[in-house]
Amino acid sequence: MGELAVYKHVHYILSVEKRKDSFESVVMDHLRMNGAYWGLTTLDLLGKLGTVNADEVISWIMKCQHESGGFAGNIGHDPHILYTLSAVQVLALFNKLDVLDTDKVAAYIIGLQNEDGSFSGDMWGEVDTSCRNLDGGFGCTPGGESHAGQIFCCVGALAIAGSLHHIDKDLLGWWLCERQVKSGGLNGRPEKLPDVCYSWWVLSSLILIDRVHWIDKEKLVKFILDCQDVENGGISDRPNDAVDVFHTYFGVAGLSLLEYPGLKAIDPAYALPVNVINRIFFSR
Repeated sequence: MGELAVYKHVHYILSVEKRKDSFESVVMDHLRMNGAYWGLTTLDLLGKLGTVNADEVISWIMKCQHESGGFAGNIGHDPHILYTLSAVQVLALFNKLDVLDTDKVAAYIIGLQNEDGSFSGDMWGEVDTSCRNLDGGFGCTPGGESHAGQIFCCVGALAIAGSLHHIDKDLLGWWLCERQVKSGGLNGRPEKLPDVCYSWWVLSSLILIDRVHWIDKEKLVKFILDCQDVENGGISDRPNDAVDVFHTYFGVAGLSLLEYPGLKAIDPAYALPVNVINRIFFSR
């Protein structure tokens, strides 16, 4: 089994920000806030957050805030609940939540809640409602197929709300552990290929319901490490595919959940380093 190429991954993440004229950068311009969260959280888990200029990042984030209180994916774009989450998470990484008008941000989020309890993603009414299925999982709509990404969102939200008792942990745990394939990787739903990103979605959910011992952790570690580009840095969805910041983050985050040596611990519900979450709650 190989080792995590820490310095290669740090170099890769820092280089992505510099290639603003690349095709990948142009097509992802509208969700740069998410990319900032993925890249910066990865750096923090690797213990290298100090390699970026915090003041520049914070200044850019605040320029992305809309008068509604929400944040856009980049300057000049519309606000969305997902970009707002990423903005708050990045500010938390840098211990700069004090720059926020929290009441204004909270009002924006509260204003997106619908009468049935679900939330719209933005002012245009996009709704992502996760609903429990008979197999123990959760789909995006009533009767929709269970999916690991939807399951994480629901389990994480229930954990934060102190309501995990609503889950049949054995039934859901069985569905989640069946996502592990022969290579050791995890898929998001039956009959699909494994993908590094599910090292987060599936693993965090299993940890939150105390069923992570139902999978082979060592084989999953090997799968993630096999997806590295050990020459240029970055992690891909599967071995020998092109790397990106998204999968680099979820690969490192998955290894953190698996207690890989040298990585900071990450909170499975809040998706931020444990020391960041502790700092927020203990400072209240």
